[in-house]
Amino acid sequence: MSASSPSASAHAPAPEPRIPEAIHRRRWWILTALMSSLLIVVLDNSILNVAVKTIASPAPTGIGATQSELEWAINSYTLVFAGLLFTAGLLGDRIGRKKVLLFGILVFGIGSALAALSTSPGELITWRALMGFGAAFVMPATLAVLMNVFERDEQPRAIGIWAGSVGLGIAIGPITGGLLLEHFWWGSIFLVNVPVVVLALIAMAVLVPDSRDPKPGKVDPVGVALSIVGLVLLVYGIIRGGELADFTDTTVLLSIVGGLLVLAGFVWHEKRSGHPAIDITHFRKPAFSAAVAAIALVFFALMGVTFFSAFYLQSVRGYSALQSGLLIVPLAAAQMIFAPRARLVVDRYGARAVCTVGMLLVAAGLASFALFGTGTPVWVLCLVFFVQGTGMAHIMPPVTVAVMQALPREKAGSGSAINNTFRQVGGALGIAVLGSVLSTVYRGDIEGHLGAVPAGARAVAGESIEATLGVAEKLGPVAGKPLVAAANDAFVSAMHVTALGSAAVALIGALVVGLYLPGRTRAGTGEPVDQAPRPAEEPVGR
Repeated sequence: MSASSPSASAHAPAPEPRIPEAIHRRRWWILTALMSSLLIVVLDNSILNVAVKTIASPAPTGIGATQSELEWAINSYTLVFAGLLFTAGLLGDRIGRKKVLLFGILVFGIGSALAALSTSPGELITWRALMGFGAAFVMPATLAVLMNVFERDEQPRAIGIWAGSVGLGIAIGPITGGLLLEHFWWGSIFLVNVPVVVLALIAMAVLVPDSRDPKPGKVDPVGVALSIVGLVLLVYGIIRGGELADFTDTTVLLSIVGGLLVLAGFVWHEKRSGHPAIDITHFRKPAFSAAVAAIALVFFALMGVTFFSAFYLQSVRGYSALQSGLLIVPLAAAQMIFAPRARLVVDRYGARAVCTVGMLLVAAGLASFALFGTGTPVWVLCLVFFVQGTGMAHIMPPVTVAVMQALPREKAGSGSAINNTFRQVGGALGIAVLGSVLSTVYRGDIEGHLGAVPAGARAVAGESIEATLGVAEKLGPVAGKPLVAAANDAFVSAMHVTALGSAAVALIGALVVGLYLPGRTRAGTGEPVDQAPRPAEEPVGR
């Protein structure tokens, strides 16, 4: 390492650039194109969250989807997406990340157009699954391409911007969804993806270079099959448990235990295979394992609270879909502001300190929901969302860098798939487990207030706050008013319990990163403390 300047020695650039000059010159334009494809995937999920009420309405306003059908319109996407992430990352490494990315965006666009034209809940669920299939090829490819167009010393900055674009999607989604639902029919929330897809395809074809693993080795069909079956069974069991609010149900237990056993078989096979799909030994490195655990834990906590905050804002506080979307802006703004700059704080204080403080901020924001009531001032909500976004912005870039830089550049697709798989499984588990806690506590609190409800409607009225409010509306403004008040109080009490559970998970995440992520001494090099320098890598863009 030269001693020319503190800045130069802090970043320890490689003596010979490994990125071809033609690609290096347009790297920031490539990143912009990658962000456009990432944006539509993130935006789609956040748009759907504000549209569920409209889709549940009878035709012509919606398609009359039941609560269960609405859940599967969301979950079919999640199930296919999570199940194929790992395989999509491996395919990108093998056949070319640009090819996989273009394929995924095209399929996602076709699925979006078909979803917009759905005439029944069954059709919507089917086309949402197709969208999840396409998105599974987009998400890991964007990060893998990024790792192959930026030199190592610029990767933390690029990943910070990449992570910030997720915040942009979180902000744009609900606002766009609210505006579209106020002026157009419900299908417009999916049709809006199509022009973005067309622009993204053109940008990708023109700007993005192709790259792949120059020595991919033999195909590991057994490992690929085990990963798909194991992830699909595990995620299905998690989703089913959340849907039933009962993780002791036989179908739930069989799916989850079966998924875990298949994934254990996957690990066993990969350890003994001469050409493994993923090198399991990476998980022996504390920094790598802590990073993927942090990703799963923070999304477990955050997706759970995002789930119940939507009902709190719209059902309890009475905000419209557009107003609810605007209230999320502080969370997204904090991510967009701080995520691209997180590397500067990491350089100064180290990933361990930065991520631990970030996790503590997320935990504090989640715990704050335990203090919210039916009349909490709007500025308090905005402040809490901003704190949560600030914490997230100082967690996701450093842990993503830790995962991606732990693997050779030619294995970027696999690294991105691991990163996104743990995030997706953690998020699905958060919605299912914390959603079950919310539902169970709510049902227990509301049961004593259903005396005025006809006996035949009591079971339905106790299922959720939306169901209770629907029954209260049928009772009329006078008879239904006490039930509305009771429903709001019961939901707020259930939210308090769920928020504390979310905060506890975030605190576990703080403990994990505080113990195992690298500290300040090696942060400037971008290398975990327990990682030996890697041999020079071959140029990309072939």
